[in-house]
Amino acid sequence: RGRLLLAASCLRAAVAFQAQAVPRTLMTRRRATMVETPKRLTSPSELLDAVDVFIFDCDGVIWKGDSLIEKVPSVLEKLRSLGKRIFFVTNNSTKSRKGYKKKFDGLGLEVLPEEIFSSSFAAAAYLEQTNFAATGRKVYVIGEVGIQEELDLIGVPHVGGPADAGKMPDMSPGGRLNIDPTIGAVVVGFDRNINYHKIQTAQLAINELNAEFVATNLDAVTHLTDAQEWAGNGSMVGAIKGCTGKEPTVVGKPAPLMIDYMEKKFGLDRQRIAMVGDRLDTDILFGKDNGITTCLTLSGVTTIDKLMDPSNAIIPDFFVDSIADYL
Repeated sequence: RGRLLLAASCLRAAVAFQAQAVPRTLMTRRRATMVETPKRLTSPSELLDAVDVFIFDCDGVIWKGDSLIEKVPSVLEKLRSLGKRIFFVTNNSTKSRKGYKKKFDGLGLEVLPEEIFSSSFAAAAYLEQTNFAATGRKVYVIGEVGIQEELDLIGVPHVGGPADAGKMPDMSPGGRLNIDPTIGAVVVGFDRNINYHKIQTAQLAINELNAEFVATNLDAVTHLTDAQEWAGNGSMVGAIKGCTGKEPTVVGKPAPLMIDYMEKKFGLDRQRIAMVGDRLDTDILFGKDNGITTCLTLSGVTTIDKLMDPSNAIIPDFFVDSIADYL
């Protein structure tokens, strides 16, 4: 708990620092006028020599589902041997940081707990930073145990989550769904057991109780297995947006919350950081919006055709087939 309070303190300082850290208007102007063609990384040294810190997305970069992507252990070993710092930042909220540590261990990857950042952690850190606990209200969770475990660490009470799987409201004549009147926030993360009961609870909490609407991420698709893409948290958030007309506070990529926190806590230099991910609209946008080098890997959701499409306005600094190209 002491570490969580320290983390929240660092986060508060990072949020205050954000306005100075990134010249957003200049970066927006640069993105709007750039016409560069995506550049394939042909020599690893071109990136490795310019970067001290690598931030990796996980799904589609390190693994797909429960399968490790080829040569990932060798890449991480090489980067560490060169003295590079490595962090893993995932928008997947189904696990807490503790849960992700177990997944890394199970895949045979030696990763320190402090190198892992998930959107479930970001949601809890945001509520800690905004002093939600002082309201005495509860969080309604659309999501899985990752969010609940992170909320437990900061002492914020919650309802919903896996406990509401399989529930169906009474929709017979005169039927109604009675919800906990102390709900003060709705956190929406990826939920493999999303149902109408959960959507209606969120709708009532936001529309009638004025609960805050927080989303861990807006990812359109995700990798539940290595066989195909699956509907992501954007579909769950979209359902709540549709019935409330409200926009959520987004805490995962591409929002700046996690990079601001990491920069402040670890004393990182943005000019020497690379964001490596498989999504243009989250990973690469996260990097470009926050002033760090970007590298897209085609081992996940983004295809070469999508990257090269003239309508694509999000251009990474480099792209690779997979991070095995760093070898």
